[in-house]
Amino acid sequence: MRFDERFIDELKARLRPSDVIGRTVKLKRQGREYVGLSPFSKEKSPSFFVNDDKGFFHDFSSGKHGDIISFLQETERLSFVEAVQRLAGEAGMQLPAEDPKEAEREQKRAGLSDWMDLAQKWFAANLRRTPGKAAREYLEKRGLPEDQWERFGLGYAPNDREGLKQALIQRGAKPAELVEAGMLISPESGGQPYDRFRDRLMFPILDARGRIVSFGGRAMNPDDRAKYLNGPESPLFHKGATLYGLPEARRILGAESKNDQAIVVVEGYMDVIACQRAGLPAVAPMGTALTEEQMERLWRVSSEPVLCFDGDAAGLRAAYRAIERSLPLLKAGRSFRFSLLGAGQDPDDILREKGVPALRQALADTHGFAEVLFRREQDLEPLDTPERKAGFKARLRNTASAIQDKDLAEQYRRDLFDRFDALFPRSSQRAPWTPGQGRRGFGPPPKLGQTAEGAQAMQSLFRAIEPVPAALAHGAIDDPERMDDHLEEIAAHGFGDKGLDGLAQELVRLRLSGHSLDSAALRRHLAQSGHDALVREVEKAAAKSGAPFLAANAPLAEARVRWSQAFDASTRVAALEDALAHARDVPGQDEAFRRLKAERDVLRRAIKAGTIWEDSAGT
Repeated sequence: MRFDERFIDELKARLRPSDVIGRTVKLKRQGREYVGLSPFSKEKSPSFFVNDDKGFFHDFSSGKHGDIISFLQETERLSFVEAVQRLAGEAGMQLPAEDPKEAEREQKRAGLSDWMDLAQKWFAANLRRTPGKAAREYLEKRGLPEDQWERFGLGYAPNDREGLKQALIQRGAKPAELVEAGMLISPESGGQPYDRFRDRLMFPILDARGRIVSFGGRAMNPDDRAKYLNGPESPLFHKGATLYGLPEARRILGAESKNDQAIVVVEGYMDVIACQRAGLPAVAPMGTALTEEQMERLWRVSSEPVLCFDGDAAGLRAAYRAIERSLPLLKAGRSFRFSLLGAGQDPDDILREKGVPALRQALADTHGFAEVLFRREQDLEPLDTPERKAGFKARLRNTASAIQDKDLAEQYRRDLFDRFDALFPRSSQRAPWTPGQGRRGFGPPPKLGQTAEGAQAMQSLFRAIEPVPAALAHGAIDDPERMDDHLEEIAAHGFGDKGLDGLAQELVRLRLSGHSLDSAALRRHLAQSGHDALVREVEKAAAKSGAPFLAANAPLAEARVRWSQAFDASTRVAALEDALAHARDVPGQDEAFRRLKAERDVLRRAIKAGTIWEDSAGT
């Protein structure tokens, strides 16, 4: 029996992985995930995680990861069909009726898929042979080492009209099959089919289940009319529903589920590879703007994917096109964020020139959907007359009404009008906001300035937040429980940066109120209470700190200990400042004053230099 992808997707959407897996593995809630002992290996400490939002399990002890279907296959030794039949019964879904014609089409697709696999092996072999020298030099120039070629299935199509054709015919393929699969071109004027890809670096394109469905080729000849060439529509390949790199991105999401990392959409094959080498789950559309089908696939694995574009005018136009297409589809828990890189830069450039941390930081610097939407409407024309301002407000109203979800449309209308009111204050009582403030013309959400608490947070954005206090605040937001032994000190001294005092007080208030918020719920609360922009600034500053307790692979217990040690060292400075203030004018306390001052200065230098992490490890 065969199942199409729509049926499989609907099946997985109806069942929560924690419910299915929880019948055989004792799971305990931990933040947004569930954790338990591995069902695949003997262990005393739990390293098996289940994430309902992303539909994955991941076992750190064995390295196994997958969905509810593969879990039943692994643990109960069921076939794929048996696992689907079992789960369909639980979900109350009728199994699709046997369709002889569909079965015939599926058999044909399976045959074409076999030829795709053989073609990929042939391309990969040619990359290492003499004809592939230019392609190898190109990869070396792009900083992609040989040990990564196999991971991404790279290959080379020689400059030969019938090289692939003859290789596959010798294995039993028929030219008509290879034309149907998109590997050969059949001339309209008649004549023998010939290879579609010639003198190109080859990238296999996989569907959501990891099967090769087509290829993309990068021309080695700079004079070639098409720099990149994708295979055509075929029984295997539908461009508008396929995302390059999706299986590997889902694997990364599963392996790093504790990081709550969003999937990232970039523009090219090499950008996807650069991100995935850096541990970032990235995909790319097939050389065109995102389609509605591709958006739906993205939302199945991430509630708020990040769309990455160049920060120049062309990049903004591409971002605005994505907004236009996705706006009607938005729902609660289904949106996008935007990463706008420096003009002329892409992820592959950043990885080669600045390394993994810089790439991660660049893609973490994002703007919310409403923020970019407001900017799009603001940039349409000068807003220097009452008529143009009125037109601007009308556009905002119409834009919000384009969202089909009525509740969300109303929230957007309010948010956009709040931004409008902040841009054009109606009274001197309203806190001003400058559109040009912030990176590349984007400032914090204007609504920050409309409350006293928000105004305090907004003021902190006029200057840079120090990395060490930012790291401590970031660590507290990521894992609120680590604050519990330090609530009095946080209430008294914050995190060591005056700009974070309002945020610190809010965090303490929430912990003392008895609300047990995990990191995700806490972030939602902070966003709703006007701290969203400040939290983003904290994350950017924290990325520069090198704090070990923020490392993705840091064990939770160790991260909590190191955060506490660093917090103690940081707050020691505040205590020393108080002691110095009291000892300054006390007779006979000169020696004590010098000793306290020396200790304070050492800690200050350690904080400024970032060596506080090494110092705190031995505190």
